[in-house]
Amino acid sequence: MREQDHTAIPAAKDLGFLTLGVIGVGTSGPVIAASIMPVPALIFWRNLGGAIMMAPFALRSREWQTSEQRRAISLSGLAGLFLAMHFICFFIAMRFTTVAAGTALAALQPIFTAIYYKLKGGTIPRRAWSGMAVAFLSVLLITGIDFQISLRHFIGDIFALLGAALAAAYMLIGSRAQQKISTSTYTTVCYLTCALSALIITIATGNQFLHFEARQWWLVLALILGAQFLGHTMFNMALRRVSPVVVALIVFFEVPVSAVIAYFWLGQVPPTGIIPGIIGLLIGCGIFVSRAKVE
Repeated sequence: MREQDHTAIPAAKDLGFLTLGVIGVGTSGPVIAASIMPVPALIFWRNLGGAIMMAPFALRSREWQTSEQRRAISLSGLAGLFLAMHFICFFIAMRFTTVAAGTALAALQPIFTAIYYKLKGGTIPRRAWSGMAVAFLSVLLITGIDFQISLRHFIGDIFALLGAALAAAYMLIGSRAQQKISTSTYTTVCYLTCALSALIITIATGNQFLHFEARQWWLVLALILGAQFLGHTMFNMALRRVSPVVVALIVFFEVPVSAVIAYFWLGQVPPTGIIPGIIGLLIGCGIFVSRAKVE
């Protein structure tokens, strides 16, 4: 079996999907921080909305007739469970720490993804690893400067790190599922499983999920259209052709996007020292992705 180079440059169409995806997920942190809806309820409505949007396309595809397709649907459901756990961790992080620190730590996702591929015998060239090291150290710089000595912020950091590991698992499983079924079928099953998992948690914990003021519903709609549809769905479309390592690394760009939105919308002013960290993070991403051009 031919080894896959997990740093290959995506095609122009996929770069477009990934760019839209970064903008979409970049809105997620600030919207979550602005919402007061209970975390499981917010996850439920966000993913239910995404599943409903994609369901007509999935039903038209009718991709459940072969054993391979049914296995892929099962993998889609498993991805949905990991997505639900990722969302719980990420949403809690957005409520406990700053948007800049939470998104930066959650962006460690490609580190987990690349280590998985390395353990499975994949090829991660040394130059790519050096780029990831620069990005990783930059994330540490961002979170170190933004860190405040409080138990609440520390708990938020821990949840963000757990969210990064779970996001890597979700993306890897999703990549396998989409080898046999379309993005519409995959996302419908994945988002619906995630929504049902969140609903069960909502009911079990006694959280409210119906009666909220209009502002909260507008924020839910913003999550569905921005982070869920424009963000996750665009990434999933690219995953059919682009390595999960590359997709996961490009998610790093969510950090500056979220920080800028949080600054103008929520008035969250990151410390000046965070700016060099963000620049270093982008440089690290560039080194990683450009690896395919030089060797």
